[in-house]
Amino acid sequence: MSHRADIVPLREAIDLVDHKVNLLGVIVEFGFPRKSMGTDYVCVLKIVDDSHQKPEISVNIFAKNLDELPRVLGHGDLVHLSRVVMKVCDGEVFAVFNKMFSSFALFQGKASNNLNPYQVSSRFCHEYQDDMLISHLRAWLLNFQLDAGSSEYLRSLKDIEAGKFFDLICKVLYVYEASKDEWILFVWDGTDTPPLSLETKLEDEVEKPLPLNFESFTLPRETLCTFPRVGTILRVVPRAYEKLELHFKDSNHWVKFRNISCQVCSGLWYGILMPNSKVRLLSNEDDFVIKCRSRNYDDRVSAKVGRLPLSFNPHYCCVTVTDNENLPYMTLMEILTYSEVTAKFKSVVRVVAACPWRAERFFRSRVGMRSHKIRFTLEDPTARIHAYLFAEDGMEFFEGFPPIDVLTNKRNRLLGIIEGGTCKGENVLRNPPWVECCIKSYYKHKNDCWGSRRFRIFGTRLVS
Repeated sequence: MSHRADIVPLREAIDLVDHKVNLLGVIVEFGFPRKSMGTDYVCVLKIVDDSHQKPEISVNIFAKNLDELPRVLGHGDLVHLSRVVMKVCDGEVFAVFNKMFSSFALFQGKASNNLNPYQVSSRFCHEYQDDMLISHLRAWLLNFQLDAGSSEYLRSLKDIEAGKFFDLICKVLYVYEASKDEWILFVWDGTDTPPLSLETKLEDEVEKPLPLNFESFTLPRETLCTFPRVGTILRVVPRAYEKLELHFKDSNHWVKFRNISCQVCSGLWYGILMPNSKVRLLSNEDDFVIKCRSRNYDDRVSAKVGRLPLSFNPHYCCVTVTDNENLPYMTLMEILTYSEVTAKFKSVVRVVAACPWRAERFFRSRVGMRSHKIRFTLEDPTARIHAYLFAEDGMEFFEGFPPIDVLTNKRNRLLGIIEGGTCKGENVLRNPPWVECCIKSYYKHKNDCWGSRRFRIFGTRLVS
């Protein structure tokens, strides 16, 4: 590569410790802006060029406020750095951007012919000679695969543990601004998060029911219809000084998050991006991305039982039996996004809550007759829904009107309650089993079919 005198290849820059240099590199990773030890904000970029790829060179960029820091938009975007100082610490060479005299410009990557930067800092001066170098680096990128990078901490969502930090390769499906400076990322890798035990007061379901979602709002059906039907969609909350929509405004980015953590709220997993978390924007042709798409999604969708939860073992599912053998298995996300308002489905779910919770209140009396009326909260790896059980479907489910002690035992089995763990006013630890059930959708108001859509359980029996 033919360089201008003031543009230094990374291979040469690593030998120029304590010198000011101008660099042109490909951004392979960036960190979220955070407060420095002083009054500034700082973010870290990692770059490579055609002369040096391993190890990647870190660039620490300091600024007075967030808006002056670089906002990387795409996979393989380029950065031109002027008058950065090369430093070394513990044997690692890196560059430092000084807000008093350094400057930068960001350019689109190999997929673009645009030679104009999409972001520049103050004092940056774009010169005609730069265009040839940018074009050359883009041409080199055409034949060079920027990969996800190796990591001993790489995990999929099916292997996560609460409170432990890990790296995750996933697709950012959606970015939602919950409030000012508060964002939620919806991410997916095609696998299922592990099912969780719950510890709640059973009577809380009346006044404070388990939420259907981690977020406090309900996504429109049009948005849900764009989501994959198989695999958990993890909600991720950033704890960083960052406007995430600037990095993920187009959604559908494949990324690698480094140093992400997961926690549990109301029996639902959610992820946390820390101020020291890092992001790599990945190509759709990345080997890890292809593996996620083919093995975690395409293979599951095409398999006969691919919609069943990964943690489900049919040999141990003997809690319920269903009557409709011809109904195909569907995930709750498929049920929520089904194209018709009324339909019948079969699904493998966990019953995580019941309202009313007392077995003796599962019945309601009418003149001359008794009937069942219960609202269950069902979950699978893709979603939670409310499903009602009443009338003849309740009779079939509980095999008539068994004595209260028998009905209580059946409820405990369904909710995964251990013996003696049903005292009122106490938290009850439970681990609901996977159960097979048939679900039908219906609507309450003709003038608002989709808005009044409900679900009920039918054709299902809770075995003794």
